[in-house]
Amino acid sequence: MTNNNIADLQNMDLGKTIENDSLNKYTTYKVGGKAKLIIYPDNLQKLLELLKYIKDNDIKYFIIGNGSNLLFSSKEFDGVIIKLSNLCDVKIFDDEVYVEAGYPIIKLCMLCADNNLGNLEFASGIPATVGGAICSNAGAYKMEMSDILVDATVIDENLNIRTLSNSEINFSYRDSLFKKNKNFIIISARLKLVHKDKNEIMETINRRKDKRMETQPLEFPSAGSVFRNPEFAPSGKLIEDIGLKGYTIGGAKVSEKHANFIINYNNATSEDIKSLMEYVQKKVKEEYNIDLIREQELINWEW
Repeated sequence: MTNNNIADLQNMDLGKTIENDSLNKYTTYKVGGKAKLIIYPDNLQKLLELLKYIKDNDIKYFIIGNGSNLLFSSKEFDGVIIKLSNLCDVKIFDDEVYVEAGYPIIKLCMLCADNNLGNLEFASGIPATVGGAICSNAGAYKMEMSDILVDATVIDENLNIRTLSNSEINFSYRDSLFKKNKNFIIISARLKLVHKDKNEIMETINRRKDKRMETQPLEFPSAGSVFRNPEFAPSGKLIEDIGLKGYTIGGAKVSEKHANFIINYNNATSEDIKSLMEYVQKKVKEEYNIDLIREQELINWEW
């Protein structure tokens, strides 16, 4: 991306723009190199204008929500990081919720509880935006986003706005069409919930919060569960049983609270975390002949 491109984008009045900012501010691992430009489009129209310029000028870009399932390398991201925080409208119609992609899923869970709407309790501890949660089919407690999503409105590769039904998104365990096809950008979703008493919802949320505090290393930067669970055993148990709790590479550590968490406990680099992920995968493969699959996406690792 050239300096002329940066000047053009800054002069387009798209929304808040930040030049040469470190990505460690935008990911839950608190690591990553600098990005040439970070843009918060003010609204959908500004987002479309930005995407048109990016495509017309062949500029590298990446869209992030809360940065909770991403591992950026430490090298410079020579392009535009797009933050959808301003796409945050939400409307409730009886038991259906219309919500834009930049709305935090935990905040949405609490809003729905206030309106006596349940079945989103599973997401009360997921540090993602709605768009990110749909993309990865985030879930917990035997529920996931595919269980409540009616449809999602997206921008396609030709910058047309389309609505995809649940079945068209091809959900599977921690996966969806959006992880395979990066040309689709989620801008909003329609969710189907159920009427429940607020006190019942909050009791479930608070009980699960207490359990997370006891069993997960929430005091350290992390990206949550690192690996998907194989069919017959949780990844955390496999990792713990081969003695890797507390194992460190640089400033990255396999959590002693929960072995499927890698934490940034001492100024880890992106490379420390990636190396530790790969080491754990290697050891589990050697011991059990199981290939652990990362939940986190690696960004900007082409050298």
